[in-house]
Amino acid sequence: MTQTTEAPAGTDGVEGRRRGRRVHRAWFVAAVTFVTIIGAAAFRSLPGLLIDPLQADFGWSHGTIGAAVSVNLALYGLTAPFAAALMDRFGIRRVVAVALTVIALGSGLTVWMTAAWQLMLCWGVLVGLGAGSMALAFAATVTNRWFTERRGLVSGILTAASASGQLIFLPLLSWMVTRYDWRPAAVTVSLAALAVVPFVWLLLRDHPADVGLKPYGSTEFVPKPAPVAGAATRAVRVLLSAVRTGPFWLLAGTFAICGASTNGLIQTHFVPAAHDHGMPVTAAASLLAVIGVFDVVGTIASGWFTDRFEPRRLLAVYYALRGVSLLFLPLLLAPTVHPPMVFFIVFYGLDWVATVPPTLALCREHYGDDSAIVFGWVLASHQVGAALVAFLGGVARDVFGSYDVVWYASGALCAAAALMALVIRRRPAPPLAATA
Repeated sequence: MTQTTEAPAGTDGVEGRRRGRRVHRAWFVAAVTFVTIIGAAAFRSLPGLLIDPLQADFGWSHGTIGAAVSVNLALYGLTAPFAAALMDRFGIRRVVAVALTVIALGSGLTVWMTAAWQLMLCWGVLVGLGAGSMALAFAATVTNRWFTERRGLVSGILTAASASGQLIFLPLLSWMVTRYDWRPAAVTVSLAALAVVPFVWLLLRDHPADVGLKPYGSTEFVPKPAPVAGAATRAVRVLLSAVRTGPFWLLAGTFAICGASTNGLIQTHFVPAAHDHGMPVTAAASLLAVIGVFDVVGTIASGWFTDRFEPRRLLAVYYALRGVSLLFLPLLLAPTVHPPMVFFIVFYGLDWVATVPPTLALCREHYGDDSAIVFGWVLASHQVGAALVAFLGGVARDVFGSYDVVWYASGALCAAAALMALVIRRRPAPPLAATA
């Protein structure tokens, strides 16, 4: 993690002129990004805890509440590619600070809602838009700008930040919902997002050139690129180019299934499904927090694996194992926590977003400088898949009286994703320059 930080002759910045080996500034930027994503992750801990309390308070069906969650998840994904382009235009710091403020506003306003459309507006639209700007495209942009080495590891660490936020906030929020009401939990989410804004503004930097440094692992100084005008146009242009390639559709399809089987399924419906079988809400929420613990381990390990092994094969293994575990889940739900359920939680946690580092690596391999925006669109498919299952899972619960059909269908989808990952072609290596 140490590297000579001297900038080339002619570059500005006190830090860039100092010689010697020390911890590279890129790792501090990654640490601030990690803390920022943790603060924003509080909102992701809440939807599964809200379904039963909102139904009790307002009489809304699982399908109605699931629809609001699906709007949130869809916007979370659809905003990401535009946010990546906005970061190229206005800088990471400004975009992230505004996004956190919008999350805080949307979550805070829910305490005064009285109708389902207000849940759609506050939690669905405002929090969805703010969260989309804090999506994994943020992590991809930081990784691409500040690192040329250890990108797989860094992307794994930053992806794990979201799970760490879930670990930190989920037990606290479930206790608040159970002991008091869902409203204090919503206010806590709002305050957590606001608390991170000063860290972003004071400590985050947009580019290594801002402090006179090379990217970590680079042998050459990289000048800061000029702001890119027309963020929305660029995001659409990159999409139109990517959709003409086969790898994009395979990556988008596998990541849609990833979102369906994580955010849309387990994160949204595991707590109410476990409660249907007599498990206390706090116990079910604690199991989700344990998923967060092992998600950190699994995602960082996946980043390490991605730097060393073929990403396509890693994706195939991850999706296949996830599908098998979902097929067993209906047999494991019970009023109490027992060892087989703990095994499922640990296993699912290790696999939760282990798919992100290899997916990022494949985006970089096929799309180069546009990879962060392409990944934003791939992430959009992830969230559309999550949104569909968040809604359809609630409808299935209303129609069938249980979630069993949802678990089985999601397991089958994961098997399909494993096959799709193996079909992704490898990009040929560029030809070696001719020698004299």
